[in-house]
Amino acid sequence: MFTGIIETLGEVTNLQREQENLHITVKSDITSELKIDQSVAHNGVCLTVVHIEKDEYVVTAIKETLDKTNIGDLRIGDAVNLERAMKLGARLDGHIVQGHVDRTGICKKIKDDNGSTVFTFFYDFDGSNVTIEKGSITVNGVSLTVVNSKKDEFSVAIIPYTLEHTTFKYFKEGTKVNLEFDVIGKYVARLTQFK
Repeated sequence: MFTGIIETLGEVTNLQREQENLHITVKSDITSELKIDQSVAHNGVCLTVVHIEKDEYVVTAIKETLDKTNIGDLRIGDAVNLERAMKLGARLDGHIVQGHVDRTGICKKIKDDNGSTVFTFFYDFDGSNVTIEKGSITVNGVSLTVVNSKKDEFSVAIIPYTLEHTTFKYFKEGTKVNLEFDVIGKYVARLTQFK
């Protein structure tokens, strides 16, 4: 489980294909605190640490992950949002995040809004993933509140701190992002399909 509160940015330093898997090497200032078999969210995707050396560590993404997220689009030098799994008994500063990306979305519009930045995202709507105004959404692992919700798009407003300390600062129109919809909303949407 995660909270969607990004701890730090990592830098992709190596990408290695092995059959249908992708081994991703990340340089990070939290590497010294990681352990083998630990879960770390990378742009919202829960991946397991398989190797650690100095200030770099390696995680492996399988075909399913590469097909359903933007992880396969990473290039050497890219920044990734990083969050370690939450500690039981700690404050839940964001919302309940599983690290299981539901689908990708596309950044449709970026607008400066007198102190915040409003990002609008489009996604393929299939009835199973919905947003509601003032509800929670995770974009590239960042816990956010929906400010405008439509059938196949939504907007979020980013404060300057979040903009500076996450990959949002690199977004432009057309950027592909990972979306994890609110877990409670997903169950409600699924249950209503059986009526």
